[in-house]
Amino acid sequence: MAFLSRAAARRTLLAVLGAGVLSTRWPSAEAAGPGGLDDPAKKDLAMRLVSSAENSSLDWQAQYAYIEDIGDGRGYTAGIIGFCSGTSDMLALVELYTDRVPGNPLAPYLPALRAVDGTDSHEGLDPGFPAAWRSAAKTSAFRAAQRDERDRGYFDPAVARARQDGLGTLGQFIYYDAMVMHGPGSDALSFGGIRDRALVHADTPADGGDQTAYLHAFLDARVWAMKQEAAHSDVSRVETAQRVFLSAGNLDLDTPLKWRVYGDSYEID
Repeated sequence: MAFLSRAAARRTLLAVLGAGVLSTRWPSAEAAGPGGLDDPAKKDLAMRLVSSAENSSLDWQAQYAYIEDIGDGRGYTAGIIGFCSGTSDMLALVELYTDRVPGNPLAPYLPALRAVDGTDSHEGLDPGFPAAWRSAAKTSAFRAAQRDERDRGYFDPAVARARQDGLGTLGQFIYYDAMVMHGPGSDALSFGGIRDRALVHADTPADGGDQTAYLHAFLDARVWAMKQEAAHSDVSRVETAQRVFLSAGNLDLDTPLKWRVYGDSYEID
């Protein structure tokens, strides 16, 4: 079957269920301090931007209970950044949650999650796993585990690498979004490979390069990587979102922001 982006697949599902038109406006983020993307207001802004692409919604905090198989070869996709049963991060999340809350609803599925890791299989997960996920998402402990695993696996490494490369808030977000979609690996289609490809064409600011030129090179490299996979072939989350902010010179990722993803328009005042 043809692969769909997470957002496109979910939008189709919502239409089938009669969910109606999704709101694409959200109140402005609070004024952020000088701390870059890890400033709380900027971090919340980053999560809204990611959620627009992952879930067709700016309300990222409504996504803790989200779970479905969108047919992208990664098994179940779930939670605030799209943890996947086929790509190890869902397994890591449930292991973390079980360490903290041994009797949780997802703990019985750990053997199955280990068995299906690296595949799109649901063996041992159906039919009860989605309901168990939604049940767990009602608890503050599981919501905290999702945030902590997001930070450990994606947010903190992306921001740290961006700071080392001399990038400001927008660059830190560009790294984070790439890390979420492609994973933190070193192969050509993962974050490390995308960064390596960019470095062939431009130096980072830490190495004396121009920040804007480097970020354009990074986005070019990411677009190339996205087009290698059918599930990621719609590159609007780069070209009509991040590239728009960069071309406008908004290196601090200041509001107001206007962008489009998968044909949907969004605005944060």
